[in-house]
Amino acid sequence: MPDLSCFYSLSSPWAYLGGPRLQDIVRRHRARLVLKPFDFQEVVPKTGGVPIRTRPQPRRDYHAVELARWRDYLGLPLNVTPRHYPMQNPAPNWNKHAGWTVIAAQAAGLDAFPLSHAILRALWAEERDIADPVVRRAIADENGYDGAALVAAEGSEAVQAQYRRNGEEAEALGVFGSPTLVLDGELFWGQDRLGFLDRALARRAAART
Repeated sequence: MPDLSCFYSLSSPWAYLGGPRLQDIVRRHRARLVLKPFDFQEVVPKTGGVPIRTRPQPRRDYHAVELARWRDYLGLPLNVTPRHYPMQNPAPNWNKHAGWTVIAAQAAGLDAFPLSHAILRALWAEERDIADPVVRRAIADENGYDGAALVAAEGSEAVQAQYRRNGEEAEALGVFGSPTLVLDGELFWGQDRLGFLDRALARRAAART
């Protein structure tokens, strides 16, 4: 069973758009997917990434065009400018809590992927405020998790330590965008590289037969 790490932010539209295809790849190749939410704003400026809020307006405009293109191509609902994605002066840690929720679920031995995708969908397609713990609890409950327990665990030292480790690992690997998948030390950045990941997993399986 190949190990596959996914470094991403719970506010990444690209992680949302790539979610169903990533899940399909994981299922077909019987990979063990480890979700690794990390502090995107802290890490990526050190590794060459450019957070959307710091980009010049032409790049922001093109980002919106690309989101719309991929939304239409993949047939997934997405609001290009969601109500609860702050483009100016975001509150501190506004998107970190959702990552902590996912880490808490994974630490409890649960399959955290459905929860992760539901949180991303809530932000990008359902106009829900994932910074609100009441909303995170509701999303978890709606998807079969114990929302109260997960939200309560967000601030635990174990969850916080894992979040820090994810960031340290992302920086050491040179991760500069979300999502970035890592297979055998090789990075695949972006939902549009999932085809390359699929082929790499196929080659890996063929080499072991």
